[in-house]
Amino acid sequence: MAAHATPLEALLMNPAFDGEVMLAEPMSAHTTYRIGGPARWFVRADSLSALTGLLDACANQRMSWAMVGRGSNLLVADSGFDGVVVTLGRDFRAFRVQEDGLSISAGAGVLLSAVVQEAFKRSLAGLEFAVGTPGNLGGALRMNAGSADEYIGSRVVSVTVYTPGVGMRKLQASDVKWGYRATSFALDDVILECELALEGADPFFIRGKMEANLKRRKASQPLDLPSCGSVFRNPPGESAARLIDKAGLKGTKCGGAQVSNKHANFIVNTGGASAADVRQLIDTVKARVFESYGIQLTTEVRFLGFR
Repeated sequence: MAAHATPLEALLMNPAFDGEVMLAEPMSAHTTYRIGGPARWFVRADSLSALTGLLDACANQRMSWAMVGRGSNLLVADSGFDGVVVTLGRDFRAFRVQEDGLSISAGAGVLLSAVVQEAFKRSLAGLEFAVGTPGNLGGALRMNAGSADEYIGSRVVSVTVYTPGVGMRKLQASDVKWGYRATSFALDDVILECELALEGADPFFIRGKMEANLKRRKASQPLDLPSCGSVFRNPPGESAARLIDKAGLKGTKCGGAQVSNKHANFIVNTGGASAADVRQLIDTVKARVFESYGIQLTTEVRFLGFR
């Protein structure tokens, strides 16, 4: 078999590859929804050379690939993904406070919660809004995690990305358009690391903001059931949750998927939900809201493997 292997297969089967390669890996083990069929290959790249070699091989072979972090904003098809799912490992999971004591450089594979806690320990303010937010830093940067008032892009000094066929580039914050739950990163831009600028503050002030945000999150969100977080972006001047609630959709079910009774912009997995259940419920919500209010909801959740 090795004699007929493609360059990509040869790379992935090489014992010297710096990372871990899993065949037909169930994506249900890698999403917060606990839903998803198998990826043809699931690859953890532990170094920059392993990552760039893998991405270049995928591009040269025209093999579909997708970067996945902690799977907190992801719905994978029941049939899985016939390509390479890539996640960032060892060398992308470190962070450090810069010499100025006011900025943090972190790899894209670092948990966002770890950066928030490190900032708190060093009495650095600016990330309190992100407390309790699941996922890693790379995903937070790509979707500009936060609210319309506080978002991670406002803290960015620079972002380093790698693009197959282009190479590695260091972008200044001004090179990126930071919108509400959206950025101008290209689909094939792989975020490697970033620098965040914070400011010194009283630790009691920081703790107070973090505790208030966490309390609000726990009170308003269905954290006891698997979900992908908010499903829809808020339309300009509106709340997606309020529109869904007003349309009478709270509690609506499709198989094991349900519009949460606690927060209407969450679709939860009540047990045994399929990706098809969730997708059908998303379509139902969009159609009902448009029919009732003439507003087209836009999804935040990322779809992988759907045709």
